[in-house]
Amino acid sequence: MFWFGCDCFYWSRGFSELDSEPSEPKPFSLPSPLPRWPQGKGFATGRINLGEIEVVKITKFHKLWSSDSSHKKSKGVAFYRAEEVPQGFHSLGHYCQPTDKPLRGYILAARASKPTKTDDPPPLKKPVGYTLVSSVDGGGYFWLPNPPAGYKAMGVIVTDKPKEPETEEVRCVREDLTESCETSEMILSKKSNPFSVWTVQPCERGMRAQGVSVGTFFCCTYELSSHETVRDIACLKNLDPTLHAMPNLNQVHAVIQHYGPTVYFHPEETYMPSSVQWFFKNGALLYPQGEPISSTGSNLPSGGSNDLEYWIDLPEEEEAKSNLKRGNLESAELYVHVKPALGGTFTDIVMWIFCPFNGPATLKIGLFTLPMTRIGEHVGDWEHFTFRVCNFSGELWQMFFSQHSGGGWVDASEIEFVKGNKPAVYSSKHGHASFPHPGMYLQGLSKFGIGVRNDVAKSEYVVESSERYVVVAAEYLGGGVDEPCWLQYMREWGPVIEYDSGSEISKIMDLLPLVVRFSVENIVDLFPVALYGEEGPTGPKEKDNWEGDELC
Repeated sequence: MFWFGCDCFYWSRGFSELDSEPSEPKPFSLPSPLPRWPQGKGFATGRINLGEIEVVKITKFHKLWSSDSSHKKSKGVAFYRAEEVPQGFHSLGHYCQPTDKPLRGYILAARASKPTKTDDPPPLKKPVGYTLVSSVDGGGYFWLPNPPAGYKAMGVIVTDKPKEPETEEVRCVREDLTESCETSEMILSKKSNPFSVWTVQPCERGMRAQGVSVGTFFCCTYELSSHETVRDIACLKNLDPTLHAMPNLNQVHAVIQHYGPTVYFHPEETYMPSSVQWFFKNGALLYPQGEPISSTGSNLPSGGSNDLEYWIDLPEEEEAKSNLKRGNLESAELYVHVKPALGGTFTDIVMWIFCPFNGPATLKIGLFTLPMTRIGEHVGDWEHFTFRVCNFSGELWQMFFSQHSGGGWVDASEIEFVKGNKPAVYSSKHGHASFPHPGMYLQGLSKFGIGVRNDVAKSEYVVESSERYVVVAAEYLGGGVDEPCWLQYMREWGPVIEYDSGSEISKIMDLLPLVVRFSVENIVDLFPVALYGEEGPTGPKEKDNWEGDELC
């Protein structure tokens, strides 16, 4: 991985795609039917108990209204109400999405999980009325439910007429059963009003967080930014400490074997992955003493945090060093961390892959591609990707592709599937960042065509994660998984490296034509400071996403 900052850098595909916009979104389904999962408790049973309320996921909708444009693109946005809500359950809001994507979303419907005592306030109540937030394009009316005292609304309601909705339309939730939520993605913006529509998510996310996404949206007539707390609506809170909807170990293995991606390494990749055991057995050393490491990592210092007192490095002998750098694809395996997401209504299968060495970067300046000789190199490269599975059904919902201290979520409808429901993951040449599709991705200032290239393509170099994996951690199972010794090593997996980057870039720029050299002579200042050195990477447990949610 190249450890670059993200302040003014972003990803750009190296090619464009022209997609036609369908008149109506079509429902998305995975390429193959879901299997019959092994027997368990609450996983994939269709309903989840959150303590005082029980919820079901509704994915069948009735279209209410659509707008003709959305944020940044001239695409439509459609608004829906839930259909076929089971008897006794009540919808908590409405759903919306862009019309240029397959119909892909849900709304939670809820009911009390047990009878309420006479003196106790019920978990759900009708709103006392609605407040009109805005009318849009002369046809869409957006209403905020007015909750009774001590209750919270879960989302905004849409009608195609100015008449106030019936209070029977949705339910509000008792405040102690809710968590705060924040804006996520703006999907509709009307600057003339002003007016904007946002998807929302729990403010606190991670394997110990209790917030549950309801699938609703928020709208307002004032300025908002992403990740800003929303005061007028909330998400749900899972108060069931057993997390009964999470898969048991047999179900975890079944999920991995059904969805485990095929990982493609670049056809010109020099630095392959390996197992951690192969890395240790073939000469990796623990410094500052320079002592050999046992195959299990049992003599590595464990626990604590990265105090910079220890690090792993390659042996000094050139042949052994070169052998370790090349890695060993035959031994490579995925190290799996299984954890709850969104209050235990989803399961994150985080797959870590280890590469003994990260190769040099390749710069792109306009039409010129400039391979570096050392910039970007470091020992011990840990990369990962995550697939998120819905605990209501066991359906693959999203994937997170980690890319150089960043990355992003990709919906299952936009993933490339290789065989059945197994996605493709493309690992970038030398840097091993993961991407959903082949091509060239540029990290940097794409409008100038300047940055670090990430080239990904299919090849015969593959790792089948559905077959070659080890579950190394699943804390929610309460000791059901034995964590390996090396996972407790919190220090650096490689030494600190300092580069004479300015000198190397200057030599390369001397080879460029004068007109290009003149136009880019100050471009070096725009590259991240990490080009001038690499800190040794830490292991999986030291990453923020071990307990927290993925970025974005």
